[in-house]
Amino acid sequence: MPIPYFILAAALVAGDQLVKFWVRANIPLHTHLDFLPGMDLTYVQNTGAAFSMFSRHTWMLTLLSGVVAVILAIVLAKRVLPHWSGQLSLALLLGGAIGNFIDRLLLGYVTDMFATTFMNFAVFNVADIGVVVGGVLLCVHVLFFMRGDKGAAKA
Repeated sequence: MPIPYFILAAALVAGDQLVKFWVRANIPLHTHLDFLPGMDLTYVQNTGAAFSMFSRHTWMLTLLSGVVAVILAIVLAKRVLPHWSGQLSLALLLGGAIGNFIDRLLLGYVTDMFATTFMNFAVFNVADIGVVVGGVLLCVHVLFFMRGDKGAAKA
């Protein structure tokens, strides 16, 4: 059982929910605070997916997030991708999916807070970072590590 990867996913969910709670409690909606060079904290309620797509279908996104989280948990538990990079990518994707699922289920929207000031980009959150980094790592895993897994399985 890949316990460390489930712990990582849980830590990502906890960190995501703590940051979101702090933002909702301390920053008025649509207000921004200076955070880092090139980035502000801006409280936004996103009822859609990436770039606010499907914003009128929050219920569908909630259901999809829940189903994806269950599938990711099963794939992670069964070690379908046994290499550490595959497991890590699945843990990051799982944590991100659960973090945004919790918001959609309990609040009806996802709390976003990180706004880039050096370019026009969607406001995002900690869970989104997990999904993007996990997705990129999964692509790297598929490109560079799955070939070796297939060859080893045939031997």
